[in-house]
Amino acid sequence: MKKLALKIDVDTWRGTREGVPRLMEALRRHKAGATFLFSLGPDHTGRAIKRVFRPGFLSKVSRTSVVEHYGMRTLLYGTVLPGPDIGRREAKLLRGVRDAGFEVGIHCWDHIKWQDYVAGKDAAWTRAEMHKAARRFREIFGEDARTHGAAGWQINDAALAYQQELGMRYASDGRGSHPFQPLDAAGRPLGVPQLPTTLPTLDELIGLDGLDNDNVHEHLLKLTESETATGHVYTLHAELEGMRLMEAFERLLAGWTRQGYQLVSCADLFDSQDLAALPTGRVVMGEIPGRSGTLALQA
Repeated sequence: MKKLALKIDVDTWRGTREGVPRLMEALRRHKAGATFLFSLGPDHTGRAIKRVFRPGFLSKVSRTSVVEHYGMRTLLYGTVLPGPDIGRREAKLLRGVRDAGFEVGIHCWDHIKWQDYVAGKDAAWTRAEMHKAARRFREIFGEDARTHGAAGWQINDAALAYQQELGMRYASDGRGSHPFQPLDAAGRPLGVPQLPTTLPTLDELIGLDGLDNDNVHEHLLKLTESETATGHVYTLHAELEGMRLMEAFERLLAGWTRQGYQLVSCADLFDSQDLAALPTGRVVMGEIPGRSGTLALQA
């Protein structure tokens, strides 16, 4: 059966508390697997205000209401209000996700800090941030994380290499078309295999070409009509699909089921790949439609 992996990025404290439980219920209703990737340290969402100067950011905000999706209180964390420690406050909830049968992994330590700075940071900074997340994951779950999905699809070569040192099986850090083994600039294997996100996200589509909350699922379902040899990875967010875009997400789940997809975790999709025949490629930074700034792309 053809597979479509659901990768759930959990960026904020509110998304953890409110979006994650709702998504678990929806996934159970549709008999779907998924991978939850958690932000494990402080919620400093308010510090994203500096992105107002980034090209394309204001046009994206005008299409998708940031206040509506994230809430005013969340937008003050790290500026007017102290940033709550997500992993410390919600350890029991996070363990409940794993105990319910879903795959769990690392998204980041501090989402805003990673997304805004990692692309230009050195190995020492990168490893320190990842070490904090890996240590907190171990404290919460009693075992090491086996997968990683970079916040905002932001990554560097040091992070890719450190994933292997941390004992991860695979990662999903960027955007692309099929699973691959990353290479460094010299053509040598770098880190663990990557399962890139293959489909656009709802917030990249809504507000473009007449797409809205009520019909955006139709566009995505057209993209998955044709089967691919290696399956799809769809990234959703606890703050979006787990809240105000839940109805759109459930329409997607029903549509993918009708198309004959088995909705699985990223680990399940990874286990179905022929690793001996996995193609290689570089991870580069570039732009995609509907999202401001640059992000990690398969090349």
